[in-house]
Amino acid sequence: MKKVLVAEDEESIREFIVINLTRSGYNVEQAANGVAALNKFHEDEDGFDVAILDIMMPELDGLSVCKELRKCSSDLGIIMLSAKTQEMDKVTGLLFGADDYVTKPFSPSELMARVDAVYRRVEMTRGFRKNDTTGESIILDEFELNLRNRTLTKSSNIIELTQVEFQIIEYFFKNPNAALSRNDILKQVWGENYFGDEKIVDVNIRRLRMKIEDNPSSPKRLVTIWGLGYKWITGNE
Repeated sequence: MKKVLVAEDEESIREFIVINLTRSGYNVEQAANGVAALNKFHEDEDGFDVAILDIMMPELDGLSVCKELRKCSSDLGIIMLSAKTQEMDKVTGLLFGADDYVTKPFSPSELMARVDAVYRRVEMTRGFRKNDTTGESIILDEFELNLRNRTLTKSSNIIELTQVEFQIIEYFFKNPNAALSRNDILKQVWGENYFGDEKIVDVNIRRLRMKIEDNPSSPKRLVTIWGLGYKWITGNE
């Protein structure tokens, strides 16, 4: 059963989310605050596939919950719920490890499109890791990307990636030294029907640089192509 944890303090919004998830075949656990959400996550023996977290919650806010959940699992899909006025909080949530965000108010179709997309990535990642750990790799300089067990190493050291980060890196590794536009990356990773904007690409690139670059403020591998997007630079270019 596809399992989702919903943490939202406004009861009417929480019920709206739960009803739509249930209708779409998800098994849902709900929490009215951040502390209750973490307790449910740690107490559940079967584990969750996706967590939907409101940014503003009592006792423990959604950003703190996101950060803690990401420490516990790189596979868990995390979606943040935010108001239009919480632009910086959206960015912070993505930097803390969220996969996506939905801005209130939102329609049932938008919510389910986001949840379904994140769930598919989670299942794909877990399936690869479970079924095969010896498959094809792409090696670029000191980096090795294993396409089967969905891992990235730098000089033989594992770099922990979320499923979104892996898909972005995979796109770059399959197109080394090629300039990729933000829109190209958005369509490749989030899909043709993504409701959001290109800012989510920039934040994820920033997060990736913090993991892979020796000096994230002066990147040598994942570089910006001004006015277009980004490029992965190999040592041979």
